[in-house]
Amino acid sequence: MLITHAHGDHYEQRTVDALATPTTRLVVPQVVYDGLPEAMRARASLLHNGQSADLGGFAVEALPMYNTTPDRQKYHVKSVGNGYVLTIADRRVYIAGDTEDIPEMRALKSIDLAFLPMNLPYTMTGQQAASAARAFRPKVVYPFHYTNGPEPADFRAELAGDKDIEVRLRDWYTDPVA
Repeated sequence: MLITHAHGDHYEQRTVDALATPTTRLVVPQVVYDGLPEAMRARASLLHNGQSADLGGFAVEALPMYNTTPDRQKYHVKSVGNGYVLTIADRRVYIAGDTEDIPEMRALKSIDLAFLPMNLPYTMTGQQAASAARAFRPKVVYPFHYTNGPEPADFRAELAGDKDIEVRLRDWYTDPVA
């Protein structure tokens, strides 16, 4: 399990307990590691921003996730949570976590699949997420973490002219395919 940060919609110990099997491994930032029960810590890989680990079959790199807008910085502070890049065989998957359009995201290379959050005031607008996607050019991108606002449609519209980035939308909270 990859856990990005300690907010209740990203980490809840009761949910981890319900989903974890005896062989489940966790990848977590310090703030989550500190809250894990002792038995669960033994199965956790603690990664700080910039660190990576080989998890037997794939590599994971922890990247920053944070807010840059002054009045939103209280929601996600730099170096507290992790976004992740997974490398599985020759595929690279980026899971942004809760973040705004940050330089570390824009600098990514060779991303096959990306998950970008959109949910004000906590993350980005559809336009900001599209701008970030245009910068690092994932082959396929799923916006996530949005509610019923205009963000997904705005995101898709912003990227409509870019044939090299495939946008896939899902209703994450009710769609059985998701």
